[in-house]
Amino acid sequence: MKCAIYTRVSTDKEEQKSSLTNQRELFINYIQERNWELYDFYVDVESGTTSNRENLNRLIADMEQKKFDIILAKELSRLARNGELSYRIKNLAENNKIDIVTLDNAINTLEGNRSMFGLYAWLYEQESQRISERVKHSLTNKIRRGEFKGSIPPYGYIVVDGQLQVRDDFCRNIVVRIFKDYLSGKGQTRIANELTNEGVPTPAQVAGKANASTVWHDSTIKLILHNHHYLGHLVQGRETTVSVTSKARLRIAPENYVIIENTHEAIIDEDLFSGVQERLKKRIKRAPGPNPHLFSGLLVCADCGKGFHYRANSKGYVCGAYDRRGNIACSSHLVREQALTEFVLNDINRFIKQGSNPNQLQHAEDTLLTSAKRLNNQIESCHAEIEKLNEQKNKALSHLINDVITKEEYQSFTQGISSQIQSLKEQLFEYEKSLAGLSKDNYLKEIKKISSFGTITELTPEILQQFVNEIVIDKDGKATIHYRFTIPSFTN
Repeated sequence: MKCAIYTRVSTDKEEQKSSLTNQRELFINYIQERNWELYDFYVDVESGTTSNRENLNRLIADMEQKKFDIILAKELSRLARNGELSYRIKNLAENNKIDIVTLDNAINTLEGNRSMFGLYAWLYEQESQRISERVKHSLTNKIRRGEFKGSIPPYGYIVVDGQLQVRDDFCRNIVVRIFKDYLSGKGQTRIANELTNEGVPTPAQVAGKANASTVWHDSTIKLILHNHHYLGHLVQGRETTVSVTSKARLRIAPENYVIIENTHEAIIDEDLFSGVQERLKKRIKRAPGPNPHLFSGLLVCADCGKGFHYRANSKGYVCGAYDRRGNIACSSHLVREQALTEFVLNDINRFIKQGSNPNQLQHAEDTLLTSAKRLNNQIESCHAEIEKLNEQKNKALSHLINDVITKEEYQSFTQGISSQIQSLKEQLFEYEKSLAGLSKDNYLKEIKKISSFGTITELTPEILQQFVNEIVIDKDGKATIHYRFTIPSFTN
């Protein structure tokens, strides 16, 4: 019988690595005594309360394909400390006629010992829940003692022995500057742009994060302006996990935050902080109403992919990234509304005229037949190649079972083949999808729909909605229209 061995430890500490080695030896001895065949080892360094474990997922996928007969684990808690996950594994094993054996003899479905499965699953989850509650209780006590328990301290502070201390560098002055600039009337975007243009290190850079951005964002300025830590008070306990078996975060109501006053040196005084909070409240944006600009939501920058903003002083649209952060982000890609309106109106009428041309149908039929023949040939080729690769994979598995090749050689060989098969299946899906879309009837409906419009004399939002998917603007302000229909797009 083929045996899959699953081992898990919670951390990658040296003592737990030794535990993995010891478990491996136990399992090898166990299967040698019974003359079982080893299929594979599945090893995770992860908490047992989560189902998102790389090798557990691989084990489950192999169960679904019935690649082995037995799962061997030290105890049920190695597989799962989550009742829901435990039963998922149990049901999947039963449906695929796979047995589960644990070395502590609690579970052994080979001998019909499955009646205690539910009890052990419940006990392990309750044990994990109790551990989680103790950790939360300990964390709350530390918070109430005024210890900072966040992963990264606020910009301008460092953590020393659990306490926030003001950094001895430029960051303190930057925080004060941000508050004063905002109170003086500057917006969050303008403040962020000025800091970026001056090369001031961002919070991510100061924290030493990998691949930290050098660009300040208005969202970063907003977080700083709202942060009560700058008053010298700790405000923590804003969210918690729903349960030990769920990674979902539960927001705590503000009245239940843990607030400890005067725990560290303040950077911002009460008057400045209060003034900023009042201005923030006054500048809360109203819900947006109908957009009055004709092309809003349709224009896309060819270089950065951002949308466009209308600018009345230019009587046109500019790249949104440029509008927010200037030349550091992109160039303006300015396009005048009047010129764009004339171009789009003329192009839509050309589009309608092309769709109304009697020769268009014959051309469409010829194109469809040619495309369908090409796609069918590609589909047949993919099927043949996949079948050939599967035969090679099965032959390699036979060599593994007969000790012609090692497990490492088998895994190296099949990994490459599996990647090729997956790539071919993705191609096959795209080919079949394209073939399904090559419908003469659908094309005729589109031609008829286009023809029914006649000549359009005025460009309206409704017309744009009917015809246009998006309009891409290049650096010179030239537009490329992507229509909602299948006839190719045109460029001005």
